[in-house]
Amino acid sequence: MRVKQINLVDTYIDKEKGRGRYDDYIRKVKPIVESFGGEYLVRTENISSLHPKRNPQRVIVIRFPSRQALDDCFGSEAYLKIMKERTDSVDARGIIVE
Repeated sequence: MRVKQINLVDTYIDKEKGRGRYDDYIRKVKPIVESFGGEYLVRTENISSLHPKRNPQRVIVIRFPSRQALDDCFGSEAYLKIMKERTDSVDARGIIVE
């Protein structure tokens, strides 16, 4: 069985700052992720936290066919062009799981 890479992202939206350009980023990132074989398993703002210090407003889970595909996606020129729309707008904390 081939190991797939999972990218899990918790997103925290600052109440005072708002979403900024994050919605534009969401629209642009999906086709980039999919072009590298990424498959969205979860994209939701319907979250119930089990820990008082971990309360993200949005959770994203993406499966990639390999670690190389994941690295290529998030290191691609297309992704790097839009990344600032996310980093300037929200606090997104990602982890990679095999």
